[in-house]
Amino acid sequence: MLVLLSLFLNCQGSWKSIPLDSVKIDTLQGQSFLMKPLVSPQLVGKDSAKVAKYLKALDTYNSNPMNADFIIWLGRRIAYLGDYQKAIGIFTEGIEKFPYDARLYRHRGHRYVTTRQVDLAITDLETAGALIKGKPDPIEPDGMPNALNIPVSSLHTNIYYHLGLAYYLKADWTNALTNFENCLQASTNDDMRVASLHWLYMILQRLDRAEEANALLEPITFEMNIIENKAYHMLLLYYKGDLLDNDLDANTSGGSKEAVHYGIAHWHQYNDQLETAMAMYKHLMANGNWAGFGYIAAEAELSRMQE
Repeated sequence: MLVLLSLFLNCQGSWKSIPLDSVKIDTLQGQSFLMKPLVSPQLVGKDSAKVAKYLKALDTYNSNPMNADFIIWLGRRIAYLGDYQKAIGIFTEGIEKFPYDARLYRHRGHRYVTTRQVDLAITDLETAGALIKGKPDPIEPDGMPNALNIPVSSLHTNIYYHLGLAYYLKADWTNALTNFENCLQASTNDDMRVASLHWLYMILQRLDRAEEANALLEPITFEMNIIENKAYHMLLLYYKGDLLDNDLDANTSGGSKEAVHYGIAHWHQYNDQLETAMAMYKHLMANGNWAGFGYIAAEAELSRMQE
């Protein structure tokens, strides 16, 4: 069936003709920190382009299942469809075949974060971090390219970023700080710098090191060369006092909304406005995308506040 679909796609030359019922995903993906099911929607018409890329990745993988690149892209493509557990299984297969490839641990760790399996994520990402020590830092190709089609992250920055996030979700501020500092040190562009600085600022605030946190904001300006991490850039300008929360909300869309709403709510939290923060976290739980990092962080905060 999948071979026929690939031939069909090649002959038609259009992803719009793909029969979506040919690819089904598992909708139940796990359990949130608030003990609620994590459910991915079944595929619909707007997902046709992503399905086409998944089918192409599957066809490529089937041509050589012992190619690490093919395994990684197959896992990434099924994750973009919302089937994170299946992606984890694919990356696990890859690790069994290529146990010293840091990329596989990096991607599985990412999807362990998505599915709230934080301890497993930390184990994978620590392993990836050990595997890259003393090695070159390749640019990581984007699966969902930005507007300029210029990748901004690398293998090292992605490992440290996701590992820092995993520790952050556990409120392990010390280890989170270390890994986001590593991410910042490995960053070679403004996009990754603002991504690292955003989390570092919040961590330092939680450690009651406000003076150090504010010092991080000194080089943040409107003129920075930002391609895709506009939400983090605007949040830093907000923390600096150069933007209002309404300015942020008016200039964000899609997945960045979760990051912005979390950042503003968290600002209220570490400024001792807990009722406002909790209300904003609950609003995000009711209206956001559960796979977004801002949503996951808000969920972790809310779970601790309700203990």
